[in-house]
Amino acid sequence: MADAIVSEVVGRIATMLEDKIRYEVNLVKGVKKELLNLYKKLDKIRMVLDDAEKKAMNDPIVKSWLKELENTTYEMDDILDEWNYSLLKHKLEDFAEPEPEPVQKRGCSFIPSSCLCFKDISFRRDIAKKIEHVNATLDQIYKERNEFNFVISPPATDPVPVPESQQEPTTSLIDLKNVYGLDIYKKRDDIVKNMMVNGDDTQILSIVGTGGLGKTTLAQLIFNHPHFEKDWLKIWVCVSDPFIATVVAKNIVESVGTETIPPNTNQLELVLQKVKASVSGKKFLLVLDDVWTDDNKKWEPLKISLQCGAVGSKILVTTRKETVAKMFRTLDDDMYHPNKLSEEECWSLLRDTSLQGKSEKECGKFEDVGKKIASKCNGLPLAAVVLGRLLQFKDLEGWEHVEKSEIWQLENAKLDLFPHLVLSYNELSPTLKRCFSYCAVYPKDYRIGAETLIEEWMAQGYLGSDSGNDALELKGRENLKNLAMRSLFQDIEKSESGEQIEWCKMHDIVHDFALSLRKNDDKERSCQVCDSSLVSHVQEYRSLSCIYYITPDFERDRSCKVCDCMKSVRVLRIESSRPMGMETLIHLRWLDISWITLSKDDLEIICMLYFLQSLRLSSCELTEIPQQIGSLNQLRRVDLSKNGELKQLPDSMCKLVELRTLSLESCSLEVIPQQIGNLVQLRRLDLSWNTELKELPESMGSLVELRTLSLAHCYLKEIPREIGNLVHLRRLNLSYNQVVELPDSICSLVELQTLEIEGTDINYLPQALGELSNLCTLKLCELKIGSQYNKFGFLKNLHHHLIGSLYFKIYLSSMSEMVELVEDARQEQLKTLLQKLETLELSFEVTMNETEQSSSAAMWIEVVEALVPHYKLKELAIIGYKGARLPHWMSSPLNFIKQIRLRFLSEVSSLPAMGKLPFLEFLCIESARELKMVGREFLGIESSSDVVAFPKLKKLVFMFCYEWEEWEDITEEEEEESAAISIMPCLTRLSIFWCKSLKKLPLRLLRKVSSSLLLLETRGSSELVKTYGEDGEGSALRSISQHNPQLQLLLRL
Repeated sequence: MADAIVSEVVGRIATMLEDKIRYEVNLVKGVKKELLNLYKKLDKIRMVLDDAEKKAMNDPIVKSWLKELENTTYEMDDILDEWNYSLLKHKLEDFAEPEPEPVQKRGCSFIPSSCLCFKDISFRRDIAKKIEHVNATLDQIYKERNEFNFVISPPATDPVPVPESQQEPTTSLIDLKNVYGLDIYKKRDDIVKNMMVNGDDTQILSIVGTGGLGKTTLAQLIFNHPHFEKDWLKIWVCVSDPFIATVVAKNIVESVGTETIPPNTNQLELVLQKVKASVSGKKFLLVLDDVWTDDNKKWEPLKISLQCGAVGSKILVTTRKETVAKMFRTLDDDMYHPNKLSEEECWSLLRDTSLQGKSEKECGKFEDVGKKIASKCNGLPLAAVVLGRLLQFKDLEGWEHVEKSEIWQLENAKLDLFPHLVLSYNELSPTLKRCFSYCAVYPKDYRIGAETLIEEWMAQGYLGSDSGNDALELKGRENLKNLAMRSLFQDIEKSESGEQIEWCKMHDIVHDFALSLRKNDDKERSCQVCDSSLVSHVQEYRSLSCIYYITPDFERDRSCKVCDCMKSVRVLRIESSRPMGMETLIHLRWLDISWITLSKDDLEIICMLYFLQSLRLSSCELTEIPQQIGSLNQLRRVDLSKNGELKQLPDSMCKLVELRTLSLESCSLEVIPQQIGNLVQLRRLDLSWNTELKELPESMGSLVELRTLSLAHCYLKEIPREIGNLVHLRRLNLSYNQVVELPDSICSLVELQTLEIEGTDINYLPQALGELSNLCTLKLCELKIGSQYNKFGFLKNLHHHLIGSLYFKIYLSSMSEMVELVEDARQEQLKTLLQKLETLELSFEVTMNETEQSSSAAMWIEVVEALVPHYKLKELAIIGYKGARLPHWMSSPLNFIKQIRLRFLSEVSSLPAMGKLPFLEFLCIESARELKMVGREFLGIESSSDVVAFPKLKKLVFMFCYEWEEWEDITEEEEEESAAISIMPCLTRLSIFWCKSLKKLPLRLLRKVSSSLLLLETRGSSELVKTYGEDGEGSALRSISQHNPQLQLLLRL
């Protein structure tokens, strides 16, 4: 882990020696020579760090040496910060404008003594002494390195050799008594079923998960499944690390046993020919357990030799890395991730491992504390077994001691618990090691934001120096992806596009392992003011979060001072109050002080923390931002969101040319500075919920690197045509503005992926919008179709972009428009569009004259028949339909539809056989003016054998059907055929509102339903009240609830 910080400091020293600050270096006598010595020593030490860190896993002396090196390097990093801070402060003061009161005099009270003007001789001497001290300490460390016989690492361009695994090889044998958890058997059955269905070419399946999760056990269960007992050649190979093709091939040949290989033969060609002969024409199941390499070149020759097996052969791979599964070209549907055990299952496994042979009475004494220990396993079977073995020879007091300890503190447990993780860790690059171990700074089970984590890595210097073009952010994203692919993160949440990780968590045992890597076994440096754990935490991480790391001092005094032990922090997150003396935290790169009320003076102090890269001031009740913010020229992210009284930004903010993200959501900005176009590196800009913002400056068109622009819930009346210059824009949100049209230039946004215009008055979309090939999501409240709006045929250009939900408002003013609509709807591209939808609403607005309207009945049916959605549609609403009948597709038993709403059906006189819809859960029929009878055809019963009408329907609603007089009942025979005919077996609620002509209910039908029905309610249905009385007091209606005392009857006028 030390490699990352050593490399960073070596780079910084090299920069210090460059021409651009050679004058300042020469000002300090002897410092150039000291820096050169430091540079040479650190550079040589860096060459052995890879080997040192591997040895430190088991050698506490090496670990102590590394820790001393790390602390010394950190100390030098701080000195370089002080040097650069002084130079920067002096430069800013030289260029500062004169003010009525001397700012320098006032500012000095906020600056530590070591940060005086660089021309100050005492400061130069102080710097020289500090560098000399570091050099002396490093000299001792440099000499000690020879005592450990470290191996020099090869150049970074060469692959680092991986030591052979010391892990015991796995076998296919399994004792079912030691298999715990219901999920593992379900996973086994799912995988075997998948294998049985896919009988074509050799299928490669992968089981992916972190170490100790039960991947091998699951593979053993599959290997020993009865399905593979007959007519299958079964081969089990424990691959482990490293992946050597000849060794794996030899193991396959030896397992089959039909071929022999001459002893001491390492010729890959010969061995692969033996593999071909062993499996040729045979249907085989090959398990490759514990595969680590994702180098396709190593796997490809072996894969080719296995292709001569019989059709339907299977290869099952277990691995911790998703990249391995991808290397094997495992399809997503063939990739499986085992789930962790429940706490009860962990306790069962731990109990059977530790208390084997003990009586129930003896086991009962350990149960309470044992269950608490089991909770530490967090579902990992390996952890339960290891802890069980650890507890095997301990008494109750020993168990209680274990329960109060962290897993990584337990003697003998660490090496057993973390072998897979140690192997994973050793495989990481130095930078990845540092990034991984840093994640222990978060509490267990913490939902980690990917952007925040990458920013903190950047603040710590783990991602190196910036080479432009978002190199640091991209490197951080790649590091996060690499760690996730190795199963070191879980509960991963990705962006809508699925391209980037947005949130993740770390498994508790992985967290314990990361924590153990950072834990300093040496004596902690004490502080008379702060809690020792805080001191240690700052030393290990140079990070402090007072949100979930509250110290006794913060509890006692919310306005406590910054202590000397805290001054080296690079990352600070506070949620109580701004500590006094924060101006001394000159090393800060990342600061989150959200939700704390800040004054102008507070902000001016923050503006003196010149190295800040990320500044979060959300919900701080800010009313103005000082001009001094322009001094923070290293800022890459600024969050000023939710400051409701903030009405304007200072012009100096437009000098922050390194800014990548600017969040101004939920402020009260009335105008955006014209100079915002200077922020040419800006990638994301959020101006949403600035309800006083009525226009955007033309200079916004200069933000050519912008990827995301959110303008939702502003008061914009138009979008400037310069928006077309933002050619890299991928997401644009204009929802809930006063905008009535989009500029044609929006069609120049060739990289646009998401466009949101919900809640606007945009009636017309530019025709060329459909030509944006990257556009995959277009969010609208409704799409208006008609001669004055969009043509329905226009949708054929958008059929790639509209997914999920679509609401049509169709304006019809003539028969010719209806004919055109039908013709457009029958086009192949629009059929494709309708197949993508899960929610579809068709709303009709008719302005035809009476003559055309009366002759349009047949055409109405053609319209809705043409708009046939895909069978996987989940929700459907039809509003204002004027046809005499509903379409046939609405009653197809092949539909997956769950919810139907039918409103304002002016001509429909009967309902189709909707009882055939197998998944329908909700049906509402409202304002069907011509509906007089609901016949038996509504149920969809065509025979009297094994029929289920409305099998999933839970809620049925009729509203405002004023002419509805009769609901046809089923026959006595159908009522008595209880087994053959089932009607609405899941119905829980029947509502009939303002259907004033309906005189009676279908009692026989309702008696068939009554076992599930919980509420039958009517309102405004006077004829029903006359028939059955208030609250259904009549005995006829009561007969439907005689076998269901839970049924509630509510009949109201």
